[in-house]
Amino acid sequence: MIQLTRINHAPLILNSDLIEHVEVTPDTVISLTTGQKFIVLESSEEVVKRVIEFRHAVCRQLQNGAGAAPALPCAPATPLPARRGSGAGQEDQSGQLS
Repeated sequence: MIQLTRINHAPLILNSDLIEHVEVTPDTVISLTTGQKFIVLESSEEVVKRVIEFRHAVCRQLQNGAGAAPALPCAPATPLPARRGSGAGQEDQSGQLS
């Protein structure tokens, strides 16, 4: 779970596993797999940072024996490489994958 702030300054605790995508419109809009949408004050970069921090905290707890072994190994945070070129799996101008 991550803590964010709704546009009306009310706190929002969000299950980060339900995030489908984050848009900047210029407000930050978080769409969940449930169809719900939330507008938050945090930037998209801050939302991603908080999700990564939360998942690392979960991995640390699992590695320290606070639960069952994770299904996938916990890896250190590394930035994703920029997508270049065209081809399968690339987004077109409408944001759809080709």
